[in-house]
Amino acid sequence: MSRTVSVLLMAAVLAVAGALPATAQTQSTAPTANAGTRLNFPASLGGATFERSVNYAAPPANNPGQGTAYYYSTPKRLTISVQVFDLGRRVPAGSDNPVVTGQFNAEVSSAEQQFKHAGYTSFQKPSVPSSCTYGAVTFRCLTYSGLTQANSRVYSKLLLTGFRDHFIKIRVDWAQSHQQTAGDADAALQAFVPALMR
Repeated sequence: MSRTVSVLLMAAVLAVAGALPATAQTQSTAPTANAGTRLNFPASLGGATFERSVNYAAPPANNPGQGTAYYYSTPKRLTISVQVFDLGRRVPAGSDNPVVTGQFNAEVSSAEQQFKHAGYTSFQKPSVPSSCTYGAVTFRCLTYSGLTQANSRVYSKLLLTGFRDHFIKIRVDWAQSHQQTAGDADAALQAFVPALMR
């Protein structure tokens, strides 16, 4: 993952945890439909509200392989991000092929480094990822967390699959300090993912 993408993703996590204002994040416009996957990103999706998009092919990132990220918020103030990207190659369909497995491992390693660079401590994750199915789509998935300097735990659930020659990475972020739970995150994904990936 590029440093620019890592910084942007960590800014999103910090904004959820209340450590940074959401406006500190780099924004750029992206189409509401992704041509490669034919996925649509409307103003409302599965009960979540569209907030912004980041087109990594545009300045300042200038990295077409990183694709586009779309950010939504739920009524319970959880953040859901969807990144559609291909890293300049064709991605096989499904969640258990070597290409997706390798990218998933890279994403988890990057997340751990981002947490450390942000000053979070006590990074926790299961030793083995699992499979999560939402609607008709199965993802490789894992929930990880860390402690903020205020000793409050922040969480992210990471989902990754290959879909129509692209990686589809979905992440939901929540924070202990906002009285948000893993149950809230799963309910949000149960509504959001099937609405997106019809």
